[in-house]
Amino acid sequence: MASTLVQQYMHIVFHTKCTAITMREEDLGRIFDYVGGVIRNINGVSILVGGRPDHIHILASMPKTMSLAEFVRTIKSNSSKWIKTLDSYYEPFMWQEGYGAFSVSASVLDKTVKYIKFQKARHRDQTYVDEYKQFLDAYHVEYDERYAFVD
Repeated sequence: MASTLVQQYMHIVFHTKCTAITMREEDLGRIFDYVGGVIRNINGVSILVGGRPDHIHILASMPKTMSLAEFVRTIKSNSSKWIKTLDSYYEPFMWQEGYGAFSVSASVLDKTVKYIKFQKARHRDQTYVDEYKQFLDAYHVEYDERYAFVD
C-alpha cells in the first residue's frame, strides 16, 4: 500500500479524582466542547463528548499517528489545565489516573452516540461504578475491584 489508512473509533471513559472536586453541571457543555477541541487539535475526530459531573464519555476517531495512551493523556492533561482556569472553584480539579477505552465498530456508532447523549437519564438510576462495571464485563476486561475504582 502506498499510504496508511486507519479508522479507530474509541469510546473512552474516565472519572474525576475521588479526592478532588467534580465538574459543575452548568459548566459541562463548555468542558465537553473544550475536550472536543483538544481532540481536533491533535488530528482526531470528536464525534461526541458527554457525561456527568463526576465522569466523561468520549466517542472519537483517533489519529493514526498516536497511541491510545498518548491520546488519552493529551486529552486529560490539556482539559484539566483548562478547567482549572474557569473559576477558583476548579483549582483542585483532577482526573483519576486511569481510564477505560473500548473499541467501537462503525456499525454501532449511532447506538454509542445515543448512549452518551442520555447520560443524565441513565445516571438517575445507575452509579458510575455500576456503569463502568457493565463496560468491563461486556468487553471481558479482567479487573480487581480493590483497585479499579479508587484513586
